[in-house]
Amino acid sequence: MRKIERTWCEMGKIAKKLLEYYDKHKRDLAWRGEVPAYYTWISEIMLQQTRVEAVKPYFARFIEELPNIEALANCEEEKLMKLWQGLGYYSRARNLKKAACQIMEMYGGELPKEKKELLHLAGIGPYTAGAISSIAYGKKETAVDGNVIRVMSRLFAVDGNVLEGKGRQKIEELTYQELPEDRAGDFNQALMDLGATICIPNGAALCHLCPLHLECQANLKKEVEKYPEKKKKKERKLERQTILLLSDGQKFALEKRKEKGLLAGLWQFPMLEGRLSLQEVREYLKEKGISYSGIEEYEPAIHIFSHVEWHMVSYIIEVEKWEIQEKQEENFVWLSKEEILTEYSVPSAFKVYLDYLKQGQRKLF
Repeated sequence: MRKIERTWCEMGKIAKKLLEYYDKHKRDLAWRGEVPAYYTWISEIMLQQTRVEAVKPYFARFIEELPNIEALANCEEEKLMKLWQGLGYYSRARNLKKAACQIMEMYGGELPKEKKELLHLAGIGPYTAGAISSIAYGKKETAVDGNVIRVMSRLFAVDGNVLEGKGRQKIEELTYQELPEDRAGDFNQALMDLGATICIPNGAALCHLCPLHLECQANLKKEVEKYPEKKKKKERKLERQTILLLSDGQKFALEKRKEKGLLAGLWQFPMLEGRLSLQEVREYLKEKGISYSGIEEYEPAIHIFSHVEWHMVSYIIEVEKWEIQEKQEENFVWLSKEEILTEYSVPSAFKVYLDYLKQGQRKLF
């Protein structure tokens, strides 16, 4: 790493203050402390795009069901997806399994210690590799995520785009320069904690509680909210969908999504593109030759992904029992509500309709 000259603070002062604060105020998390490197890896993958509080119950359940790399490598995909249900970004779970298989084949079931080796594993990029190497194995590696970028850009008043290119490289270099040899993992976690609880975004920074407020250049200049430079967000694409809750009163229909794209390979209630009226749904059912005894509009729902927003309308449709035998295929199945709720991975985008199953469906006629 290229050394960056600075005259405003002495070397090691930042690390000393930050680690003293961390030792007193660090968050008590199940994946910290004297735990297997496997725990560090699983938690770091779960924490991508997901808040700590949301991850806690998922992590506990995941570790209980899949306590080690071998168990993960041997796990059936449907079970893995069910364990991941609700966390979103399901490619993370698939990459975990791929990486576990790689570790079993290439490293004898032992998670590599070196960053360069970790980067060869599926789903592991520079941040995750640095986090595992430093936190689990004590290696002097940076782990720069969004929280760290915000803290370091304010601490050093780094102008310009720090999310990519030379700006991102400068943040990496500044972070590496501050890393203590003996507590790199703790230092990285201390920066993450500071960014998550004190040096927070959107005008809410708690600078008076920060252990580095006297060293922070942005704070001294009264320009905390200037950093990091905000990147203009792309507007989410709006998509309208129609959900069909097909049931004979005992079983419901699920269909499997395509193996590529959004929510790839997961199960959903049959979904049609566009916002269909009751009459249009009737015409669709007639066209498909689906016999039904009742149909009723159900609740609308909205689900927001990072890049797209679904606006959904739905219909409860009571089909004739023979439909279940006639239309049972690999990617289109009829299941009891217990099977759907306990065995199949239906994304949280369909939470409103999963809740309908939990409450107990009602007869229409």
